Amino acid sequence: MFVKTGDTVKVIAGKDRGTTGKVLKALPKVNKVVVEGVAIMKKHQKPNNENPNGAILEIEAPIHVSNVQVVNKDGQSGRVKYQIEDNKKVRYVKGVKLD
Repeated sequence: MFVKTGDTVKVIAGKDRGTTGKVLKALPKVNKVVVEGVAIMKKHQKPNNENPNGAILEIEAPIHVSNVQVVNKDGQSGRVKYQIEDNKKVRYVKGVKLD
């Protein structure tokens, strides 16, 4: 998968199209990512010690990895390209090194 935890990505499809955020979690087995501030859903929580009356939490839901593009340091988004430099695999987006 071309997206890693901590990458800055831009959403290119769906209700949050155009939103930029940081990847909180990558789920490679199901090809999904959790992006900060994107795909907010409400979760109803039963009463517990922290919330004796229960609560309605807003959390980020996973979105498919095909709906995001990685953003480089210059703010340009695009596809990830891999090159080998000094026997290491390096990721690039639009000619700018990511790692």
